[in-house]
Amino acid sequence: MKDVAARAGVSLGTVSNVLNKPDRVSVQTRDRVRAAIEQLGFVRNETARQLRSGHSRTLAYVALDSGNPFFTDVAEGVQDAAEAAGLAVFLCNSREDGGRQDFYLDMLEQQRVEGILITPTDNATDRLDRVRGRGIPVVVVDRDAGPDFCSVTVDDVAGGELAATHLLEAGHRKIAYIGGPLTIGQAADRLTGARKAVAAVPGAELVVLETAALNVAEGRRAGERLAGLPGSRRPTAAFCANDLLALGLLQRMVRLGLDVPGDLAIVGYDDIEFAGAAAVPLTSVSQPRHLLGRTAAELLLTEAADSAEGHEHRQVVFSPELVVRASTALRTTP
Repeated sequence: MKDVAARAGVSLGTVSNVLNKPDRVSVQTRDRVRAAIEQLGFVRNETARQLRSGHSRTLAYVALDSGNPFFTDVAEGVQDAAEAAGLAVFLCNSREDGGRQDFYLDMLEQQRVEGILITPTDNATDRLDRVRGRGIPVVVVDRDAGPDFCSVTVDDVAGGELAATHLLEAGHRKIAYIGGPLTIGQAADRLTGARKAVAAVPGAELVVLETAALNVAEGRRAGERLAGLPGSRRPTAAFCANDLLALGLLQRMVRLGLDVPGDLAIVGYDDIEFAGAAAVPLTSVSQPRHLLGRTAAELLLTEAADSAEGHEHRQVVFSPELVVRASTALRTTP
């Protein structure tokens, strides 16, 4: 840094500001310092800086399932906000496993990240509170963790109600809910919304098929279970807790020679890119994935900058929207 300062004709403090707080330095001086850095091939010692400050210049996002495009879209929103603040992002995948989640939280504490964003596997507020107690701010993504945490989520109860109401208005009276495990808050909330809509319609019935995970393979297995039911007992529509389940279900129905939506109408959740590109374009409840991630990261950066006593936690809730496509169709008789 001394060599850079001498080459650029500025103080050591100015070089430090260009590296850490560039907004405090004029554009002309920034350009001169950066040119000196380029000419000298200077790379700062991030480990030494971390030891001095007590934190690394990184955020982390512990996603529920990075194989689900929903979470990678959320992560892109996180990355956009982090890059604007000059920070990098670690992406961790809990795979819906509480043990893996705790492993990553331990590792991230050791790395002294600036803050942690997390979509938790369950109600993990005690564990998250311990992380925060060690000086690392935490923001919960896609799940409401109560007033003691900042969080960004979509109203999943309303989303479940939207999906089931759409099927009821299309004339369906026997609807399957496919999702789980129901210890995952999003799956449980979407079921609550579906139950609310079905309970308002006399004669309507909701059949719950709990799954072991929220993936395509479990959607296929649910399809086998539905197809094995006698015609008189088989639901005429299914609401899936996410699009991966819905796509697996759709795939199984097609392979079994059943018509979608003629034999089974299907609604998914998340409206990932693949939903509209399926063999039968999928009706889905849409969430603002990128906005979820960006907003969560912005809340985290604000909390990291605030003092513990002066910070006021915010719970941001977005509204879902239904995107209707060919996998659902109006029925002329109930």
